[in-house]
Amino acid sequence: MVNRTAPEPRTLAPGAVFDWLDETAEQRARAGLTRTLRSRSADDPVLDLAGNDYLGLTRHPAVTGAAADAALRWGAGATGSRLVTGTTALHTELEQELADFCGAEAALVFSSGYTANLAALTALTDPDTLIVSDAYNHASLIDGCRLARADVHRAPHSDPGAVAGILAERERPRALVVTDSVFSVDGNAAPLAELAAATRRFGAALLVDDAHGLGVLGPGGSGAPAAAGLAGAPDLVTTVTLSKSLGSQGGAVLGPRRVIRHLTETARTFIFDTGLAPAAAGAALGALRLLRAEPHRAERAREVARTLAARLTAAGLHASTPDAAVVSVRAPGPEAAVGWAADCRRAGLAVGCFRPPSVPDGISRLRLTARGDLTDEQIAEAVRVIAATAPEGARATG
Repeated sequence: MVNRTAPEPRTLAPGAVFDWLDETAEQRARAGLTRTLRSRSADDPVLDLAGNDYLGLTRHPAVTGAAADAALRWGAGATGSRLVTGTTALHTELEQELADFCGAEAALVFSSGYTANLAALTALTDPDTLIVSDAYNHASLIDGCRLARADVHRAPHSDPGAVAGILAERERPRALVVTDSVFSVDGNAAPLAELAAATRRFGAALLVDDAHGLGVLGPGGSGAPAAAGLAGAPDLVTTVTLSKSLGSQGGAVLGPRRVIRHLTETARTFIFDTGLAPAAAGAALGALRLLRAEPHRAERAREVARTLAARLTAAGLHASTPDAAVVSVRAPGPEAAVGWAADCRRAGLAVGCFRPPSVPDGISRLRLTARGDLTDEQIAEAVRVIAATAPEGARATG
């Protein structure tokens, strides 16, 4: 019999177990990657081009009124998971109208777009599945790929030919191609029609995250798949968020009825998560109905984006060409981007600041939301502030 001596215990003060966090915080600070929370007041006078309220609906009386009515009728929370007590008639109504608007057979509402993406990727794949994921996909899609038990291949950005090549060499019986419809950093759109052709050629399914397309692209804002002629396709699954164009909170998966049934019965982020709060469901439904009644709002958001990009380019800045409602402006580096965004805020303008590791190409940017409710005067003021505060090296040369 072998005598084993118990290892000597490591004696640490209780607070010392997290000392390593201080070191990593210092490393982030040296790299210019410190992130901080900033509270805003309800009456913040700053012009907001940082959020994702693409249609300017989050404060619309029809939307806030629908949220308040839902809270008064159904209560502050859903009270349980969707499969227990968390599904109200309001959730069902939202799912039916969302599916109809986007041209899908069915929809399933989640507590966020993030959980919707995790659900779709983990429930629709297994070890016999190949996932082909665009290199610039959102973090929620990347995390879904990591959680899936599938074989994951990272494809070059917006390259249907590369996707087809990966699919042609696959050994697994099933495959799922995954892409954002509109990429959140520069606002460029994925070549959905070409990707759909590649997936069909090789018997794969297509999963499109339309978070930045719903409400902006397609007929009346019905989304990027509709714009590409793919609405209702039997091999397409779409995920959306309710927190951008619809001004609320939550997410949804849309697709064939059998896909939605499968997610209802197997997706862990659906089964084990409390349902979306009734107020959020009510607000999203109110915004959806408003968009259907006023479809011009989608085109106005695109018009604002084009105007911002053109005027910023005319001012000598590196502005992206928008396919939807996102415009980015290149900064010389991470610290310059942070300082530029801070200068804009001091001048009364809120803009987003994207820097490594949040940007896959390593290029720091300001990110602007082209809200459809912006006036011509507000657009002009935003351009003036961004141009006036531009740091050295931000303007094009030659």
